[in-house]
Amino acid sequence: MVDGPDDATTTLVLAHGAGAPMDSAWMTLVAGLLGDRGVRVVRFEFAYMAARRTGGRGGQPRAEAVVEEYRAVVAGLTGRVAVGGKSFGGRVASMVADSVDAAAVVALGYPFHPPGKAADLDPASNRIGHLLSLRTPMLVCQGERDPFGTAEEVPGYGLPDGVVLHWAPDGDHSLKPRKVSGRTERENLTDAADAIAAFLA
Repeated sequence: MVDGPDDATTTLVLAHGAGAPMDSAWMTLVAGLLGDRGVRVVRFEFAYMAARRTGGRGGQPRAEAVVEEYRAVVAGLTGRVAVGGKSFGGRVASMVADSVDAAAVVALGYPFHPPGKAADLDPASNRIGHLLSLRTPMLVCQGERDPFGTAEEVPGYGLPDGVVLHWAPDGDHSLKPRKVSGRTERENLTDAADAIAAFLA
């Protein structure tokens, strides 16, 4: 699925999260907001998610198992290409970015650790370790109270300067705030889209 102008300076490949397809309401809103800001967005589905549309019930694979699928999508594109995704998709994007010479990485709700567990700060960690040596500039749009990595936790991970953090006020893993915050999900996603467009520019 493609959103945004065909003559955009940058194409952002945007992969879905672990449990929702590429055409979920959330993914569609984000792609539209980015398209309105001049970013060409290409959405795709990993095979396990596509199989669910025809009755498949296969479980979510490990991130390492789908990196070649992501690389294949990038290989089919021309021009300046950035890689990204929501949660699981953003993690996979960060794992392939250097090998596909991506212009940038964009992660919306990066899963630094499973909810309820501490982050594994070992350099060999699949979730954080590879970020420590990432050569591609990366923007992480993260909710302040994301159970996969909060605003209190993430600054202590020792991420390199090339990994830039944009915090969504009171946001959860989908950047959605609580009503009591006085913010709306659309406001947080709009701010994130502004940050992404500026980062890619």
